[in-house]
Amino acid sequence: MAEPSAKRSPAEASEEGFPHFATQAIHSGQDPDQWRCQAMIPLISLSTTFKQNSPAVLSGGYEYTRGGNPTRKVYEDCLAACENAKYALSFSSGLASCMSVINTLSSGDHIVCCDDVYGGTNRYLNRVVARMGITTSMVDCSNADNVAAAIKPNTKLVWIESPTNPLLKLCDIKAVADAAHSANKDIIVVTDNTFMSSYFQHPLDLGADIVMHSITKYMNGHGDVLGGALCMNSKDLYDKLYFVQYAVGAVQSPFDCYMANRGLKTLAVRMKQHQKNAFAVARFLEAHSRVERVVYPGLPSHPQHELACRQGKGFGGMVVCFIKGGLEQSKTFLSSLKVFTLAESLGGFESLAELPSRMTHASITQEERTKLGISDTLIRLSVGLEEEEDLLTDLEQALKKAVPDSLL
Repeated sequence: MAEPSAKRSPAEASEEGFPHFATQAIHSGQDPDQWRCQAMIPLISLSTTFKQNSPAVLSGGYEYTRGGNPTRKVYEDCLAACENAKYALSFSSGLASCMSVINTLSSGDHIVCCDDVYGGTNRYLNRVVARMGITTSMVDCSNADNVAAAIKPNTKLVWIESPTNPLLKLCDIKAVADAAHSANKDIIVVTDNTFMSSYFQHPLDLGADIVMHSITKYMNGHGDVLGGALCMNSKDLYDKLYFVQYAVGAVQSPFDCYMANRGLKTLAVRMKQHQKNAFAVARFLEAHSRVERVVYPGLPSHPQHELACRQGKGFGGMVVCFIKGGLEQSKTFLSSLKVFTLAESLGGFESLAELPSRMTHASITQEERTKLGISDTLIRLSVGLEEEEDLLTDLEQALKKAVPDSLL
């Protein structure tokens, strides 16, 4: 992957996306010739089973929808093209895709996971997977040396997010992958690419073995589909993960595959607008007297801004701010918003705001949250596609209501 030139401004470096991305998202896997009726829009195949010419002889290539479905294949082919991968598998949720990766491990294995990670991933690894005899070390993966130091003889998997959720720290994907593979070439490096989407970042090109997405977020982008995905280039990995998918059954329904496939068609234009609005929101909040601190990888103030410019093709639509005051100020701010909606999730066309300490990351202990820096004044914003002026006006009025002059 070509690196953005250091001579270009961050805004210029972030407007490119990957060459031909929009064309791939629109056309890959969508050939009308695969349908007898020549439909331009892929059909929804709701059949759960398929006729066989004789026992185990599949004239149409499909046997039972858990193992494969025409609508799902269309979607997975498109997903793979978008992620610059050879293979893709779709799942019923992001956590289902996470579960399927973990199901390739055995009791006694060890995982290295970034400490600032989606609360659901943390909960799954430390409260469910731990009961299976698989241990997890939670480390600050924004420094690849920490990953190298955490690897044990029984380490089989390294799981990272970049940017992380919710603090928007970056992991140097290439450095982490190099550290893991240098320690043991068989360690699998998984990158959760949900916050960036395939439009802005291709972790496989940087050395990751598997890219994971919560399709629920940017990839679908319309808040109406629950789904997950895994993308990879290794046929061996694909075969292992396909077997787990078939054996466990956490597959995405044909209708949801159809909907997510449709969502991919506008990913390029949506991500450009998400980012444009996120830049405006981040700059506005950074200059605001009622805001303590803003975290956005596109801002020069982000401690890993250079890595953000080098590693991806943009910075995404997620913005984090710490408002002045305490929990009561955060509650008042969130309840006063009119254009932003107080809700979990992210990546949809509508702007959302949430308080991770009491919502998405509430399952993490107070001690862990304090250590990570997830305070009661940390507000996570998923900046949507509304008019920029309306977003800024909404933030202004909510901040004025929430943070009194006495705290300035």
